[in-house]
Amino acid sequence: MLSFSSLTILAQKDAAKVKIKKNASLQQGKYEPLKPTKAAFYSAIFPGMGQIYNKKYWKAPLVWAALAVPTYYYQLNNNEYKRFRRAYRLRRTGFQDEFTDNFGNESVSLETLERAQQQLSENRDLSLLSGVIVYVLQVLEASVNAHLLQFNTDDNLTIRPTIVQDPIQFDAPKVGFTLKYTF
Repeated sequence: MLSFSSLTILAQKDAAKVKIKKNASLQQGKYEPLKPTKAAFYSAIFPGMGQIYNKKYWKAPLVWAALAVPTYYYQLNNNEYKRFRRAYRLRRTGFQDEFTDNFGNESVSLETLERAQQQLSENRDLSLLSGVIVYVLQVLEASVNAHLLQFNTDDNLTIRPTIVQDPIQFDAPKVGFTLKYTF
């Protein structure tokens, strides 16, 4: 009697192992809770590195381009701001600036120099703000993408819309929704 019960226990353990192996083969990969944190950290250290860590190599050049545009416009607006600021200071102290010709004729008025400085300063600050926003968004995107990559995206989990005609009533169209859930 003792040997019979031990055989039963072994049979149950074998069945459980078979079930675990079957479920393990259906999983895409092991869940790693620190993977999103690593992706965000890598992306924060070097923009685009989180996307490379997630093996989404095509996103890294997009991140670099998205950060290059605000950087370019920041430098452009900052150089122009310094140029108009220098001319404004020279004009206020009575010296000749780049907008004054050799005969003392001013092509740009003092008020225009002030407005140009204000506008270029605003544009420079907006470029900086947009660069910071793009930087934060790319860190967030790397983290969210790393998190979503760990979910099961098997074909059995998809929704496929289909049109099914009613064989009884052809003249009255019907709209419906069917959800097929399989294990």
